[in-house]
Amino acid sequence: MADRLKIAVLASGSGTNLEAIAGAIDRGEVPAQIVLVLSDNPDAYALERARGRGIPTKVVLPADYPDRPAFDAAIVESLKEAGVGLVVLAGYMKLVGPAFVEAFRGRIMNIHPALLPGFPGEHGVEDALAHGVKVSGVTVHFVDDGLDTGPIIVQAAVPVQEEDDKESLHNRIHEQEYRVYPEAIKLFAEGRLRIEGRRVRIV
Repeated sequence: MADRLKIAVLASGSGTNLEAIAGAIDRGEVPAQIVLVLSDNPDAYALERARGRGIPTKVVLPADYPDRPAFDAAIVESLKEAGVGLVVLAGYMKLVGPAFVEAFRGRIMNIHPALLPGFPGEHGVEDALAHGVKVSGVTVHFVDDGLDTGPIIVQAAVPVQEEDDKESLHNRIHEQEYRVYPEAIKLFAEGRLRIEGRRVRIV
């Protein structure tokens, strides 16, 4: 395992994408290992999922630090101590600060429940429904200094059905998330991603 990509997963909630990634690793589909699951929420079920798999966990609370830079610095220190090569945001509800982005530039991934650049932000599913789009989907992208603005790695389309509400559409989007996030991590672990300005080339 020493030569495998070391991943940290940052999660604030239930950790279903964490479970999908860990499962893909267990099946030998992704040449990586999760060395840390970090959360800003001590009650996140993602932490329980990690402990159940024997993955080290850590809770870093914003309230324990005098300001945002100090909070980000604590996270960066934890990631570096664990020897992390890729940071995976999976339902992590904090915006990543500039110092964090700079420390791991080109090595932070996020997943978003819409086809970016359309419908960025926290309410991507609801916004897509409100606009009456016929196709929504999921985007995995590198994180930059903006909100859901980083270079796009992979996307998957999800048709919107006439009877869809937020829950039904989100459920089908989740199904695609569990497929494409491990796929994107696999490409990174194999050294097959090249960031060229706004584009990510797969080699």
